[in-house]
Amino acid sequence: MANKTGNAFDFGLFRRLLKYTNPYKWTFYFVAFAAVLLSLLGVLRPYLTKITINDSIVPKDNDNLIFYVALMLGVLVLEVIFQFCFIYFANWLGQEVIRDIRVNLFDHMLQFKKQYYDQSAVGRLVTRAVSDIETIASIFSQGLFMIISDLLKMLVVLVFMFFQDWKLTCLVLAVLPFILYATRVFQQKMKIAFEEVRTQVSNLNSFVQERITGMKILHIFGREAIEYERFKDINHKHKKAWIKTVWYNSIFFPIAEMSSSIAIGLVVWFGGLQITSGDTLDLGIIVMFIQLIQMLFRPLRQIADKFNTLQMGMVAANRVFAILDTKSKIENTGTLTAENLTGEIKFKDVRFSYIEGEEVVKGISLEVHAGETVAIVGATGAGKSTIINLLSRFYETDSGEISIDNTNIKKFTLRSLRNEIAVVLQDVFLFADTIMKNITLGNPEITEEEVIDAAKQIGVHNFIATLPNGYHYNVKERGVMLSSGQRQLIAFLRAYVSNPSILVLDEATSSVDSYSEQLMQEATDKVTKGRTSIVIAHRLATIKKADKIIVMDAGEIVEIGTHQQLLQREKGYYRNLYEVQFMEEEIGE
Repeated sequence: MANKTGNAFDFGLFRRLLKYTNPYKWTFYFVAFAAVLLSLLGVLRPYLTKITINDSIVPKDNDNLIFYVALMLGVLVLEVIFQFCFIYFANWLGQEVIRDIRVNLFDHMLQFKKQYYDQSAVGRLVTRAVSDIETIASIFSQGLFMIISDLLKMLVVLVFMFFQDWKLTCLVLAVLPFILYATRVFQQKMKIAFEEVRTQVSNLNSFVQERITGMKILHIFGREAIEYERFKDINHKHKKAWIKTVWYNSIFFPIAEMSSSIAIGLVVWFGGLQITSGDTLDLGIIVMFIQLIQMLFRPLRQIADKFNTLQMGMVAANRVFAILDTKSKIENTGTLTAENLTGEIKFKDVRFSYIEGEEVVKGISLEVHAGETVAIVGATGAGKSTIINLLSRFYETDSGEISIDNTNIKKFTLRSLRNEIAVVLQDVFLFADTIMKNITLGNPEITEEEVIDAAKQIGVHNFIATLPNGYHYNVKERGVMLSSGQRQLIAFLRAYVSNPSILVLDEATSSVDSYSEQLMQEATDKVTKGRTSIVIAHRLATIKKADKIIVMDAGEIVEIGTHQQLLQREKGYYRNLYEVQFMEEEIGE
């Protein structure tokens, strides 16, 4: 969370952000040089105006007038050239920096534990990775260098004004403290306001994304009116946050404009008195001071405006770095490569809790022999899916040891371990891409011919072939163009072509038609053949075929055995489960 102390600027955060400019330091230096040069050229124009008035216009010297006008034109051309270079390369640098930050952020997010995503709103993460990072770019394109340029211009203007006429400069400085104080207060208020804006933007993004994703549920349960009112409330808070920034702007900018006008009025009044009283002051210096005052006060207004941009960028950077600093990574310290595993699995007194002090796996010990098919059954919340997540190291155990082929899984590199374990989940996720891409997941080592051959082997080729464009059919976002059964079959094929040593199935067939269920049963038989398989079983047919059944309740293993062995236990947990849940299914068969 970004702090809300109202501190105008976080230099530690800024230094960290500047480190991303190191690969582009020459561009950084050039933009800084352009900023310095622009400040000098900016002062040169009013000075040339003064000389033109005093040496050409007042004495009516046409030759001098043409010369000075040409000189001013040359200075103007130089300003235009360097202004172009300044704006272009400042923006270029900003885009390079945010590209690098976004790559780092996405790479960091790829390493997070599954638990992080369980506890984080997708909309907020999308906001951080997309709009917040775009806002960071404005630090360089519209914030940092613009502020540096404006500050340099103000410094050069003040020094130059003192050398030209210290009395007129003192008049201008009499007004300056007031506008500086107003600017300081404005910056502090805007920092707090923009933090609130970013919070409300995240809330709005998260709400809209979740409701669009779950629109079907809203329609089914008639929640349209309720969600509409909730959206109005969130949108109202979003508007209020922005209105607060508008309010501060509405106060500050008239004050800045008024201060500039007062300073010009004082200079015209005092300078006019000096000229009419026969002092050495001339008309050219008054005109020059009017231009210089505008150059002095305009950057103040612009600095405040650019500081708004800088503040928004810093708030966004704070949020992005908060994710980069999050320690939710599975330690990938293993050095062994998991390959050609036999698939012998051992859990030894494994304990795990999603929330500290609330164990969901309570000292489990079990052994799965190579090539065995093991079914895990139990009530919802018994810990079945957690076993799968721990085996693939999506979560870390609190204590105990999990080993494959007598090697602690922590000794394997994460990538090689997960390459040897294929998981087919109950809730199948498909990307908005072709069936082929969803099966291979971009793995160049898996050819289209291998995919088609594998599909034929497990009996899903005919279903895919009936689709428009076959394997190149685009299933759209989350696979909405396919039924749940078809998505499950694609998931089976995806697991099968990866040729894993261990297969884990969350075999959910309750929501599919009988034809898809038959295909899935045949696919299950095929993909589990000859390899170690762990199945969270929902159907009696799968349970009966298993070499071993593990019965779980409240995070503990209460029974282990074959289907027949467990049925013979009087008042056994499995027997009771069978009589309540499976007997009707067996009679139906």
